[in-house]
Amino acid sequence: MAEPHVPDVSPEDIVNGTATESLRLEQEADAIIARNIPPRPLRQAVREDAAEARAWADHRVKHARDAIREEPVRAILYALGLGVLIGLLAAR
Repeated sequence: MAEPHVPDVSPEDIVNGTATESLRLEQEADAIIARNIPPRPLRQAVREDAAEARAWADHRVKHARDAIREEPVRAILYALGLGVLIGLLAAR
């Protein structure tokens, strides 16, 4: 699963209606309304969203494992530094 592309959109583009993503979403919404497609059942929508989240998490885990295998010393140092920071914050 590819990382989602986040376009550079300013608030003015959204308000003025010139944002590419907002125009695309409006067109898709108009097409759905025109076809009178009923909304998905809530259970199906939750299952699909959970599957998408699971796929995203699996991808991120694979990426993290690959990074750890490529540079284990760096990963250990990052984990150690993060542990020290958490310990300092918890001691307060």
